[in-house]
Amino acid sequence: MNPASRRLVPYITAWSMEQPTDSGLIASGGRVAYRVSNPQDRDVHGVLWGACGLKPGAGLPQWARVHPQRQRRAMGGQRCQVCAEAADVNNDGVLWLLDGTLPSEGTITTHPPVCRRCPRKAVRACPPLRNKGHTLVRVKAPVLEGVYGRLYLPSRTHRSGLKPGEHAYVPYADASRTRWVVAEQLYATLHGCTPVNLDDLAADGSETEPILCLATD
Repeated sequence: MNPASRRLVPYITAWSMEQPTDSGLIASGGRVAYRVSNPQDRDVHGVLWGACGLKPGAGLPQWARVHPQRQRRAMGGQRCQVCAEAADVNNDGVLWLLDGTLPSEGTITTHPPVCRRCPRKAVRACPPLRNKGHTLVRVKAPVLEGVYGRLYLPSRTHRSGLKPGEHAYVPYADASRTRWVVAEQLYATLHGCTPVNLDDLAADGSETEPILCLATD
């Protein structure tokens, strides 16, 4: 591999050999389910998660797609979305790299946090972050509030008993909709955001190569 052609592929990015495999969806017991199910299909809130192949690095990175299980692991475990190591935390909160300007109180995001050494690499590797702007913040109180995914409606006219609906953010507190959503990503609401200077963050020389992120020609 030509070192000059290496491109960072974040941990949460899906690859072309990691395709969704949720064709067996049915309505069962008053909620959406898989025709052949197992307990690992659902999270601790009983929400069904989209099934997807697990072959990181196989094929080509799919920049517009996020792998549901890796995103869930990073967001739920406060792991860096780029390298999967522990997100950076200090007295001001958890480190987050977001597109756009400083988020308002209670902003919703599906982007997991970041560690101390990956933000500069992510900005260099991601044209939208470079060209459209980005914000690095400490979040005092991130709250895992629900999931983003496709809602389904019970239907007597469909063989599966389901009619596909729209994608939506569904809070865990909304029991009427959590029964009918197939989750694709966890989302958090961000409270107590303080801006961080990217240059100051890298000033301590901590910007070393991440361990679990992948590179591609």
